[in-house]
Amino acid sequence: MYLDTASSEPLHPAAREVLLASLEHGYADPRRLHGPARTARLLLDNAREATAEALGVRRDEVSFTSSGTDAVHRGLLGLTRPGQVVAHSAVEHSAVLHALAWRPDLTARSAPVDRLGRVEVGALAGADVVALQAANHEVGTVQPVAAAAELGAPVFVDACAAMGRLPLPEGWTTAAGSAHKWGGPAGVGVLLVRAGAGRARWRSPFPADDRVDERVGGFENVAGALAAAAALQAVVAERDETTARQRALVDLVRERVARIPDTEVVGDADDRLPHLVTFSFLYVDGEAIVDALNRRGFEVASGSACTASTLEPSHVLAAMGALTHGNVRLSLTRDADEAQVRALCEVLPEVVAELRAEVGGL
Repeated sequence: MYLDTASSEPLHPAAREVLLASLEHGYADPRRLHGPARTARLLLDNAREATAEALGVRRDEVSFTSSGTDAVHRGLLGLTRPGQVVAHSAVEHSAVLHALAWRPDLTARSAPVDRLGRVEVGALAGADVVALQAANHEVGTVQPVAAAAELGAPVFVDACAAMGRLPLPEGWTTAAGSAHKWGGPAGVGVLLVRAGAGRARWRSPFPADDRVDERVGGFENVAGALAAAAALQAVVAERDETTARQRALVDLVRERVARIPDTEVVGDADDRLPHLVTFSFLYVDGEAIVDALNRRGFEVASGSACTASTLEPSHVLAAMGALTHGNVRLSLTRDADEAQVRALCEVLPEVVAELRAEVGGL
C-alpha cells in the first residue's frame, strides 16, 4: 500500500493516456514555423488553456517549468529586488529557503508559527515581499494566504502540496505547482504570474532565454505539460468526492493513532490537506518505523529528516514545537480505501511496541 503521495502521486490514468499520444506529436520546437512545430505549439497552448481552466486563472497567467522547484525559484525571486526584505513562515519548503539563501542581497525574515503549524500573520507585516505556502507539505495545515495578502506586499504562494487538491487561495501575486504531486508526470512545474499588477512586479530572476514564454527557460516539455494538464483537470473534477473520502480516512487514522501511548498527532485536525497526516512517537526512530512498515507492505515517509544526506531534524516540526524524531507522514492515493487504512492501523501499534521494546532492551 503506497502511502507517500505527498512526495509523488502515481500517474493518473488520464495523464498516461494523453502522455503516450502527445509524445508522438509534441516533439518539435513550439517556436518554429513548420508543421510539426505548429502542432507542438497547439498542444502547448491546449495544456495552458486546460491548466488555467482547472485552476480558475487566466491562460496568459500560466507557464510550464522544468519542475516545481524551478517554479518556486522563479515565482519567488522574480518578485524581489536587491536590498528588499522577504518575510516567510518558519515552515516553508526548503526550496523557498534555499532560493533566499542563494540571494545574499535579500534579507530573509522568518515568521513564527503556532503548534498547528499556522503562521502568525502579523509577523509578516512590513516586508517588501511575502512567501507563504498554501498548505504545509509535512503536516497539511492550510495557511492564511488571503490575510497575508491584506498586508499589502506582493505574495508568492508555494502551492505545490495543495494544487489540485484545494482551490487556489485568494491574494497570490505569483504561485507555483508541481505536476507529480497531483498525478501528472515528473519534470513539469506550473508557474502562475498574476496579470496586471503581478505582471508588472515580476521579472525573470535568471538569464534571459529566447523562448516563446519569457518567464521560463529551456525547451518546453510539451508532452509532459499536456499530460499534467489532463491529470489536473481530472483531479479537480473528482475533487469533491475524493476529498470527502480521504478526509474520512485520515480522520480514522488520526483517531486510531492517538490511542497509541506517548504519541502526538501533528497539524490542524480540520483546516488541512485532505489526504495527509503526520504523527510522532516518543522513544522510536522515524526511519526505523518506515523500514518496519515497508517490510509489512506499507510505504510511508518520515518527517524526522529533510534529507537523508544531512540527517538534520525537520525544520517544520521544530518550528511547531513538535517532536523532531519518531515521525511518520502518511498521504493517501486517490483510490485508497477503508480496508487498507484499517490494515495499517492494526499493524502500526505492533510496530511501535516492537521498536520501543528493542530500544528498551539495549
